[in-house]
This record gives sequence, structure tokens and C-alpha cells, in this order.
Amino acid sequence: MFHVMKRMQDAAARPTRRNFLKMSAVAAGGLVVGSRLALPGAALAEGAAAEDAFTPFIRISPDGLVTVLNKHLDMGQGNATGLATLVAEELDASPEQMRAEFAPADVERYKNLAFGMQGTGGSTAIANSFEQYRKAGATARAMLVAAAAKAWGVPTGEITISGGTLSHASGKSGTFGEFAEAAAKLEAPAEVTLKSPDQWVYIGKSFPRLDVPNKTVGAPNTYGMDVQRDNMLVAVLTRPLAFGAKVKSFNADTAKAVKGVVDVIDVPGHGVAVLATSTWPAIKGREALEIEWDEAGAETRSSDALFAEYRELADTAGPVFRDDGDAEAAIAGAATVVEQVFEFPYLAHGMMEPMVLTIHVEGDRATLWYPSQFQTVDQQTAATVLGIPVQNVTINTLYGGGSFGRRTSPDARHIVEAASIAKIWGKSQPIKLVYTREDDTRAGYYRPMGVHKVRAGLDADGNLVGWHHRIVQQSLMSGTFFEQFMVHDGIDETSVEGVKDASYAIPAFHAELHSPKVGVPVLWWRSVGHTQTGYVVEAMMDKAAHAAGVDPLEFRRRHLSQPSGIAERDKDNARKLGVLDKVAEMSGWSGAQHGDRFRGIAVHKSFNTYVAEVAEVSRREDGTFKVENVWCAVDCGVAVNPDNVKAQMEGGIGYGLAAVLFSEITLTDGHVDQLNFDTYRPLRIEEMPKVVVEVLASAEAPSGAGEPGTPPVGPAVANAILAATGELPAVLPLTKAGLA
Repeated sequence: MFHVMKRMQDAAARPTRRNFLKMSAVAAGGLVVGSRLALPGAALAEGAAAEDAFTPFIRISPDGLVTVLNKHLDMGQGNATGLATLVAEELDASPEQMRAEFAPADVERYKNLAFGMQGTGGSTAIANSFEQYRKAGATARAMLVAAAAKAWGVPTGEITISGGTLSHASGKSGTFGEFAEAAAKLEAPAEVTLKSPDQWVYIGKSFPRLDVPNKTVGAPNTYGMDVQRDNMLVAVLTRPLAFGAKVKSFNADTAKAVKGVVDVIDVPGHGVAVLATSTWPAIKGREALEIEWDEAGAETRSSDALFAEYRELADTAGPVFRDDGDAEAAIAGAATVVEQVFEFPYLAHGMMEPMVLTIHVEGDRATLWYPSQFQTVDQQTAATVLGIPVQNVTINTLYGGGSFGRRTSPDARHIVEAASIAKIWGKSQPIKLVYTREDDTRAGYYRPMGVHKVRAGLDADGNLVGWHHRIVQQSLMSGTFFEQFMVHDGIDETSVEGVKDASYAIPAFHAELHSPKVGVPVLWWRSVGHTQTGYVVEAMMDKAAHAAGVDPLEFRRRHLSQPSGIAERDKDNARKLGVLDKVAEMSGWSGAQHGDRFRGIAVHKSFNTYVAEVAEVSRREDGTFKVENVWCAVDCGVAVNPDNVKAQMEGGIGYGLAAVLFSEITLTDGHVDQLNFDTYRPLRIEEMPKVVVEVLASAEAPSGAGEPGTPPVGPAVANAILAATGELPAVLPLTKAGLA
């Protein structure tokens, strides 16, 4: 996803692009005086400080509390605390006085610097904000110091700040709150000096999570599902079971007979909505609906049929996206050839809070409350559906109970649904569109299914000499606004990341991509293309190592330590070796077998972060495997909050394990078979292995932490099973082969 937004950023200044992609300067910092007191992690109040263009990132109230406006969505990954840490560091504030709120939808002030528009994804939140929010803190500090110096009649250089208190050697002291009003009237300095790493107090050390208090006590309006408005109706939407089907006819009488149901409305292109006074009657009313669907233009193929088509495509040549040397000749002349076909199912995102959105349309204005991950796209979409100016759409971003990519669909379908319902309803009344768990599981927007066919050749010394890789995967970008940036000559960049930039020293490397057309809506999923490519490349590395009779760790070292002459690739390999050596040390690696247990290793770069993992498995009496331990080493550049980075690695490992072991979305005649967590199997708490994470010290710029922990765990587990059985698990989930 980062690559999507990077290309969008490159094109954002072109006048032919949409207005919401215009590049515009964002001010560095400043203070807003007398702002509303915010509890830790509270969401932005309606209209709070939205008019203060001078000071987009920081507000300081008279009581000295510092509120940091987060331009991103925090969906559990902790960026609200991360950005507050950056401000507190340069401001010399105390953690106790820091607060976090979500910024309003305003691309001019709050765009993601990696995207050119306001949004969160691609593990970019801290990376693109690292300098920006530090400058905001340093600017606010300079203005406070200037105000105090003026009040005390002393030079600015004689004033110090510690723990949120300004002091002078004469004995004078004061709080931020005492000088906030005067400071806000001063001109912000054009340049500020940031602390050097040796001066950091919080960055790279620790800082308390600001969202914990509200989440612990269940504070109101923390999440989108919490929202309650006066006179609010709840809407649930009956969507077709087959993607692309349309409503042929429906009888609303039985639904309207349910107590609490207010109305039943046809929402063309989406389904039939039931509006009720609360969630339960809305759901019961929907159950009572009688609907006949027209599936003439729908996707009606089953998973087995789709996989059969994909396998056939994997046997035919496709558009080439990488061609280094003559791979066919190298493999033909190799001493040993290994090959494997890999199959990956559709996957749901499975976040704990299903999709939800509250909208209130009042004349030519609309206000929305929900976890907005792409504020700019959402705002534009709502305005288009409602036929009102973009600036008349107000978005109040709330915490998201997970996302993993789900809340960022390019077509903003949930926005379209809610706005369409409100428009058709036509009354000035808040409407809360609620997805049930079943809705969320069946509504589409899955990780694409995929088939990879790989052949690799080794010379007599056990070195890889050729690699031929063919991918069959539905395009994420085709047919969306992002296609113009991300699909070139038939190649969707999100399908090939992790293979196109694979950095192992292999003289001849050829890779192709097929992008079949399927009617199932797909979407980026935690780690996007890396979720499949990372598995395939790292599992094949182990299969090649076994064929060569070389320890898998040493095999990787061998193919990462050879200079390529390409500076970027060599730098990648040096950092991969760093995490690989660290995880080997952490786990006490002495081979793939460790007593009666077996181990697998994998290393992968995604979102500019390098992660190596070792998984240790035991074999149960029934032949299935249990993941006992996972060791993880991560190099994400400067780790702003190391404990939070560790938490993201742990969460990414658990999330990835579910996909490898159990999770899949299957289709029967185009209908999704899974409904809830009983059939779409997540990882249970007793199945979570013991995880040990170490964050490598680094002077490199911060990079992503939310997604990179996921790709390596799958192949690490697969490689452990390969060590135990001699067979590489290549069809996921492992339950299909009776391995989990």
C-alpha cells in the first residue's frame, strides 16, 4: 500500500489529477489557547479547533494540558501515542500532561506526506510524521520560551523547560498554561533546532499509551460502534449472497411488522436497508424480509473452480515484471532443480469491530462519526453521493477496533451505503449503519486468493543460479482510481511486491504475473502482497536449502552476503543479515531440529522494515502441529516507542498464524461459506505461542511497524514442518492437509 501512495504523491502536483490530491504546505506547529480539555485518547469533539489553521497539530489549554491532533487513524497500532511522544520530546513536556485527539478531515493541513492526501496505511504513520511532529513540538517550545522571556525580561537562552515547567536561574518558573495565550500571539519561528539522538528522553525509550485509560473504562464514543445521537435510527443492509447480484423484488410487509422497524428502503446497487429505532429490531426486521435476487450478472463460481482456473494460468506465460538474466537456461543447466506450486485462499480482515458509520445529513451539510482511515477519499465520496460541497462534509474520526486494511476500500463502499441510505430516507435524522459480524464476513473486500508456481535451480555447490516465478492473483487496483498509478503494462505492483524486489543473490531471475478477472471484491490485507510473496520466497529458500543439504540459516546468509553491485539491494541485504543473525542468537539456532521439536526461519523486508523470525513447532499425536515459540528480530529504523513496536510484532505474528493455520474464505456457487468466527477461524488465545521480540538499535529513519511482523511467520512455520516431515506445506491453511 505504501507503493500505491508513493506513486500518488509523485503525481499529486499534476493539475490533471483530482483536487483532493493537490499538494499543499502543512504548517509545522503552534498553540491553540483555551481549547477543550481532552481525556487521554479522546476523539476530536465536533468543531474543536477546526478553525485554527495557524496551529494544526498542538493545542495547549490554560491548565497546561497539551493536546496533539493526530492526522492518522489509530486502530490499535498506537500511533496516537507515537505522535504525542514526538511532540513531548521536543516540547520537554511530561507524559502526564499529554493528550491525543483525531484531527478533522482537512487535506490542506493533515495530509499524509507519503500519500499527498489525508489517510493512514502502508505502515506510514510514524515514518511520514517523524520530523513533522517533532518540528511542531520544537516550534511550540520556542514560542513558549519567547513568551516567558518577554514576561520575565530575560534572554530566551537562559530559560529551560523540564517536565512541562519553564524555569530561570533567578527562581522564576511557570507552566505551559500560564504562557499559552501570550505564546499563541507570537509569530512562529521559521526554523527550529531539533534534539540530537543523544538528547532524547522519550524517543527510543518508553512512553505510556494514551489510549489505555479510555479503553480500560469503556469511555463513551471511543469507537464507532459506541456512537449514540438524539433521534438516531439504526440501519442494517441486506446485501446479495452472490457478488454482483441485484434485487429482483422484495416484500417489506413482514419486516415492517417487527416492533421498532421504521421503514424498509431499496438502495439501488447495494441491497435493501431496514431502518429501526435500535440495532436489534433492525436485525430482526431484516431477517423477516422476503427478497428475490437476480444473479444473472453475478460471480457464481466456486473456490474449487477458481483454483482450477488459476492452476491452468500458472502453467502459461504471462506479463513479465522481472527479467534478470536467462532463468530458463540457468535452471535447465542446474545440478538440482526444486519446484513448488503454492495456493492461498481468500482471507477476511476479521477485525474485532465490524464496519460501522453514523451519518447526519442536514440540508447541504453532513456530519459523520466513525473510524475514518482515508478521510480525504471518504469526504469526497460522501459529498459526491449527497451532491453537496466537499467542505460541507465533516468527519469526526474515532478509534477503530482494528482494520488491517478493511476500512480503506478504494470505492469507500461503506460511505456510499450510508450516504445513499441517508439521501433516500430524506429526513434530517442521524442514521447509524451497522454491519453485523456476518455482514462483515460476507461483504467481500478480501485478501485475494492466489497461486504461485516457482522453479529454482542450484549448482553443484548448492548455490541458487536461477529462479522462475509465476503469480496468478486478482488485481487489487484494476477498476479503481488507483489503477492509473499502480498498474503498468498489465502488472499490478501490489501483486508482485516481495518478488520484484527480492534481494537474494540469484544471477538469473524471471517473474511473471496473471491477473484474472473475478467478481469477488478484494482489498489490501495486512502486509498486502507480502502476505503471499513473503511466504513463497522464504518457503522456497528452505526447500532449496534442504535440496542442497545446507542449514537454512547458512543458506540465507550465503545468498545475502554476496555483493550485487546494486547499492540499495546490498543495503537491504546487510540489514536482513542483521535481523537474521539477531534472531539466530535469540533462539539459540543450532539447526532445524531442536530435541523433539522442529524450527523454521524466515526473513523479509516490507514497508522498509526488516524482520526475521524463528518458529518452533511440536507434533501432536494426531499428526497436527502446535506452534510453541516464535522469536522475532526487527529493524524498523529509529523505534519511537520500542514497547509498541514489540506489541505490533506480537500482534502481527498472531494475525499471520491464524491465516497460515486456519483462516480461509471459500465460495460455493459464488456464495461465501463462512459467517462468523466459528467458521472463519481466528487464532484462539490458548493457541498463541510464546513470542520474544527484540528491536535492533538503528540510526536509520523510522519505518513501518504495523504490518511487517506478519509475512515471515507463515514461512517460518512452514519451514519448521518441512524439517519435521520432509514435505513443504504449500496449500493454505494448514488444516487442509491435516497439519493444524
